[in-house]
Amino acid sequence: MNAFAKQANDPIEAEALRLLRLLLHVECSTGHQWNIETCRQIAPLTLEINRLKQEKNAVILTHSYVEPEIIYGVGDFKGDSYYLADQAKQAKADVIVFAGVVFMAETAKILSPEAQVVVPDRNSGCSLADSINGEDVRNLKVLYPDAAVVCYINCTAEVKAESDVCVTSSNVYNIIATLPQKRIVFVPDRLMADNIRKELANRGVDKEIISSDGTCVVHEEFTAAQIAEARKTFPGLKIVAHPECTPDVAELADFLGSTGEMMKYVKSTAAPYYLMLTECGLVSRLAVEDPDKNFIGGCRLCPYMKMNTLLKIRDALANPQPDQVITLEAGLSKRASHCIERMFELAD
Repeated sequence: MNAFAKQANDPIEAEALRLLRLLLHVECSTGHQWNIETCRQIAPLTLEINRLKQEKNAVILTHSYVEPEIIYGVGDFKGDSYYLADQAKQAKADVIVFAGVVFMAETAKILSPEAQVVVPDRNSGCSLADSINGEDVRNLKVLYPDAAVVCYINCTAEVKAESDVCVTSSNVYNIIATLPQKRIVFVPDRLMADNIRKELANRGVDKEIISSDGTCVVHEEFTAAQIAEARKTFPGLKIVAHPECTPDVAELADFLGSTGEMMKYVKSTAAPYYLMLTECGLVSRLAVEDPDKNFIGGCRLCPYMKMNTLLKIRDALANPQPDQVITLEAGLSKRASHCIERMFELAD
């Protein structure tokens, strides 16, 4: 039997070949390139997950930082926090599986309250979201009663419920610039707040930014020394960074933007090499979608995003456990919804 005949008669072989075509240019979790054998190993799981999606009228939202076999094997929508929040808002599904981190799943539940929203691993937190709670925000509001409270989307539902408007790294500058208040309490990312101050000043926008002290465990690790060394070694290198990085790193980057904006920049520019100062999942996505680009490494793994696996997604779809199901108190959800909906209004 030739390979084409075997593919036609064997669903697992067909699925393995489909996966291989997508994953050929990226590393699997073992650190080796995907090959037909590794794809055969996961093909039964991806087939089962995709079957369960149809049976349960489910969609899987996948953040760009999760493993590529999740994004391309079973994901229905892939992207950054803003894009996935928008997809959650539009979802007509009975079940939403959020392969990302818990605060993102909470946002999906707020925006699609009739759906059952599940997370593959309840421990998939976020150093930013974990750095502040609702009581902390209330205390800041007492200290700065004249300020607008702006929360980065990387925060819990209870923080969103205490905030005036939510923002993402792609719309933060424009939204803050439109607010009537001069004083802004921005939570929870201290480093992004530093970068916001500088960018707004460059735009001639007069705002006082007061921040809390959270940082991203991935983006805070990049350094100016790392950039200097890379530029010496790779002439023509483009540095692509996220606003969660330190200001000195942001200053040296050729492009600073959100996850989605970084992808667009790389795809639309020509350079011999790119250094992506972000989570490694984004490099994997670019390796799939733009395999001719050369990436020199330097990215960091997010331990929370990597808690998502195909097996956990299968289990969350087939028989979700109570701790995998996102539940929110109705009043809190309504107040958080106002904060998020205002983001969509001001971002348009």
